[in-house]
Amino acid sequence: MVDIALIQQCADPALKPEFVEQFVERAGSLDPLSVTVRSGSRLVLVPKPTTSDDAMELIRKNIGRNTIRVGITQYPAGLGIMEAGELKPDIVDACANLKMGTALFAKVYRIVMKWYGNPADKEVLPQVFNDAIVAWQTGYFEGTAVFRAPDPGVGMPSEPRPRAPSGEMAKGKDDRPRDDEGPDTSGTDAHNNPYEAGMRVDLSGIGGSR
Repeated sequence: MVDIALIQQCADPALKPEFVEQFVERAGSLDPLSVTVRSGSRLVLVPKPTTSDDAMELIRKNIGRNTIRVGITQYPAGLGIMEAGELKPDIVDACANLKMGTALFAKVYRIVMKWYGNPADKEVLPQVFNDAIVAWQTGYFEGTAVFRAPDPGVGMPSEPRPRAPSGEMAKGKDDRPRDDEGPDTSGTDAHNNPYEAGMRVDLSGIGGSR
């Protein structure tokens, strides 16, 4: 379980503490120095960092070649940067990582909410939250690369588009498996910048507890 004091101090205020706990429990790690490296859908075995400097060195060695997830939230390293030297060491700081990760997850949730037609039905909202978790883990939702997609913000349409057949759920528009998608390092779009995460979303309407 993530320290409640850390959640209260560092997590994006749009997410209730219990939902931050669920997010980290299902999609993250309790270790702020955790670094996961994947090449396509294959997990790459790497030495476990013991210091923040070790973690940053590991990230720099793999950035641009592999998909890297970092820290408590398993934040997608390299999002919105052009050079490895632009990586900030606070990506492996527990508080900063939680702040960045929960802010970006709120955007992913908004993308999923828009697809569902921005529902208010409490029976639907847990499924929205679950799909947002899966989108965070894979980088895709219904063919949309969620980390690179614009933040839909407010004023979202009321009708969702039809769901894709089950065999197509895990693929993007270019027909690649979701796990093959790495973070975008081609630019510094504000929508992809964790420090400019945009509008927040209130998840307080989601019923139930974990």
